[in-house]
Amino acid sequence: MAGLADLLNSPMGQQLISGVAGQTGQSPEKAGGVLSMALPVLMGAMKRNASTPEGAQGLMNALSNKHDGSIMDNLGGLFGGGVDDSVMNDGAGILGHVLGEKQPQVQNALSQKSGLDAGSIGTILKVAAPILMGFLGKQASQQNVSSANGIGDLLGNLMGGGETATKQQSLIESFLDSDGDGSVLDDVAGMVLGGNKSGGGGLGGLLGGLFGK
Repeated sequence: MAGLADLLNSPMGQQLISGVAGQTGQSPEKAGGVLSMALPVLMGAMKRNASTPEGAQGLMNALSNKHDGSIMDNLGGLFGGGVDDSVMNDGAGILGHVLGEKQPQVQNALSQKSGLDAGSIGTILKVAAPILMGFLGKQASQQNVSSANGIGDLLGNLMGGGETATKQQSLIESFLDSDGDGSVLDDVAGMVLGGNKSGGGGLGGLLGGLFGK
């Protein structure tokens, strides 16, 4: 099963990074660094929301209706003339639902880690959220996940599966529930995407920020 690391490393992922870079006027390296940190945190927040029956059903309904994965089939068209306002508005709605009151905290942490201004971070997140939902929708279709019961397992598998995913999820929840200093954001992304202590791709060392608090 393709996971987040596979997505970012694939030709489609490179197209996503290039498109986000063009949309924000940032370098592909900067855009890729932000996406490598933001996507696992967004997916982790989705998994946390899906831990309740109501949250899981809400996510499943969204995947079954609007976010079926079709957005992934024409990323070139999506970015060709600039991302449409309807996609940006959809992204804003997804972020509000997934991150809630933690959204400014996440944006500020990403800004601190990447060196990009908060406006660029907000744009990247608004573009990334519908694409991430589309990725999840396509995976749900391919894996024949048709009920709320299976969505949490799917999210866990996409984040690595098994005990590792459970540990990653606890780290993500620690970040989302922290005091807003963003010190563990890169550590969470590193755990999810297999980052290393060299900080390649915008990722910091594993666990240091969390246990150093």
